[in-house]
Amino acid sequence: MAVAGDGILPFTQEQLAPSCEPAHIAGMRTVSLRPAALACVLAAAAALAFAFSLEIWGGIVPCALCLVERWPYRVALGLGLVALVMPTGIARLLLWLAVATVLADAAIAFVHVGVEAGWWPSPLPECAAPRLASGSIAERLASMPAHPAKPCDDATYLVPGVPVSLAMANMLFALVFAAALSSGMDGRRRRR
Repeated sequence: MAVAGDGILPFTQEQLAPSCEPAHIAGMRTVSLRPAALACVLAAAAALAFAFSLEIWGGIVPCALCLVERWPYRVALGLGLVALVMPTGIARLLLWLAVATVLADAAIAFVHVGVEAGWWPSPLPECAAPRLASGSIAERLASMPAHPAKPCDDATYLVPGVPVSLAMANMLFALVFAAALSSGMDGRRRRR
C-alpha cells in the first residue's frame, strides 16, 4: 500500500476517505420546529375558543378593546399553521414573529387593564360614551348604535372575589404563551 509522501500518492488516507458520522447522528442535529408550531397553533386557537365561548355561551359582551385583543391570536394562529409546513429556517422566523405578535397582544391587554383601573382613558373612540347629534329625537335615535356596546372601563371578572379581570387574564396568558414558545425554540437551538 502506498503511503502519502512516498511520491506515489499525494493524499493522506484521511483525505481520500474521511470519517463520516452515522446518518442517524447527523439527522439528530436538525431538530424540527413542528412541535413548537403545533403548540403555537393550539394555544392561539384555545385563546380564541375561550373568548368566543364566553361570548356565545356565557353571554359576556366584549368591549372594543376585547375585540382588538383577539387579532394577535388570529395572526399567531396563521403564522403557526404556515410554520408547520415550512422548512426549519423559515419556520423559526415565523414562530419568532408569532412571539412578537403575542407580546403585542400582551401590550394591548396591559392598555386594557389600565383603562379598567382608570389609569388612562381608552385609546379607542368606540369605548367612549356615544355622542348624540343635536336635532330631533328621530335623528338622535338614528345616530345611536344598533347594539349596545360594553364600555371598556367596565371590567369583567370570571371568578367572583378574585380581582383578575379577563383583560388581565389575557395579558398573563399572552406573556406565558410568548415565554413558552420562545424558550421552546431557544432550547431546540441550544441542543443542536
